[in-house]
Amino acid sequence: MGRPSLLLITPESRDIHRFRRGQFNNFVQLTMPYLAGFVDEARFSLALVDEYDGPICTHRPCDLVAITVNTPNAHHCYRMAADFRARGAKVVFGGPHATLLPEEAQAYCDHLIEGEAEESWPRFLEDFLRGEARPRYRCETPPSLAGLPHPRLDLLPRGRLAKGAVFATRGCPFRCSYCNLKQIYHPGFRTRPVGEVIAEIARLPQRHFVFWDDNLFGDVAHAKQLLRALGPLQRRWAAQATLDRCADDELLRLAHGAGCVYLFLGLESFSAASLASVNKSINAVESYAPIVRSLHRHGISVQAGIVFGLEEDGPEVFSETLAACEAMGIDGVTASVLCPLPRTPVHERFKAQGRLLTDDWSAYDGKTRVAFVPRHMSAQALLEGYTWFRREFYSVRSIAVRLARSRTNLARNLLVNLGYRRAF
Repeated sequence: MGRPSLLLITPESRDIHRFRRGQFNNFVQLTMPYLAGFVDEARFSLALVDEYDGPICTHRPCDLVAITVNTPNAHHCYRMAADFRARGAKVVFGGPHATLLPEEAQAYCDHLIEGEAEESWPRFLEDFLRGEARPRYRCETPPSLAGLPHPRLDLLPRGRLAKGAVFATRGCPFRCSYCNLKQIYHPGFRTRPVGEVIAEIARLPQRHFVFWDDNLFGDVAHAKQLLRALGPLQRRWAAQATLDRCADDELLRLAHGAGCVYLFLGLESFSAASLASVNKSINAVESYAPIVRSLHRHGISVQAGIVFGLEEDGPEVFSETLAACEAMGIDGVTASVLCPLPRTPVHERFKAQGRLLTDDWSAYDGKTRVAFVPRHMSAQALLEGYTWFRREFYSVRSIAVRLARSRTNLARNLLVNLGYRRAF
């Protein structure tokens, strides 16, 4: 009897796919290439597909199909799983939505892995080979982040995705009430051994890569050790961090010396009251401008995360946010509508208040629909204002104003801004 065939799928909903295909700065989703690193190809015939590259063929013969399920693509994944199962394949789900709502997800698959998978995924594969796989697996204690396999990025086809992606930490020290990290990961902020992270980066064939961490600077001592070791590799990279960590001038100096060109900062709002409504008072609005200036002085561009629809947001929030971003020379923005993801405090509050508009998970992408009733405007006004902001922020006028004030990585910033403009 031959090796069982294993297909790992990174799904992507149609709306998000259409948006991302227009951009120039898309990086690979790391989860499934990472899980592929745990698979022994002497025992499984392994294939890896990403729906970014095109539709998934559910007619291909497979013994086992693994799908990572995010909330906005949950029903898409359920339909895909039904097609594979109708042709005799076994389907295993994992990922955020399967962890947040396992009882719902398990109705659409044969096996389900909740939470972090470093221990449960290999155990499931062993059980599957023996014909003894259980319906559900869950890692009850935080798995070690030492000795991890390298992601199998080589299994992905050549395409427009940038394939350099690495993670050095897991989790976030903070508890923003719209974020689901605390429900997905074990408590605490954890780090990988610096030497192992550096070895993985050194193996990447390309010079540019992205750290796939939720907060690369969550542990400042670890971050500084990592940056000192990374400098000699002469790479260029982007990462996500919190604003408060960027007040550390030594950290920024080390980041620049190690090749950092872009930091994604979750500013979320320019209103202290709105930030407090989602437990993000760690962001001091008065510090935004000096920190952005400091980042620019260190040659680091700022991609700001902005969320519209927070509790104190009114119709004026869109124009005020645009003016503030232009005044500071914010290089780029990833704008979203507040998304009450399941099991987050925001979701529970809106549900108790009768403010959820739908339980159709495709409305929970934070980009194309509004899933709740805002306090100070209609859902339609929120969506229209968000759309107006995106259009104006990536207008030729605003790009020129912001880049003239930033004067940081101008060629790269122009390309990224034009990519977002094209996507919109």
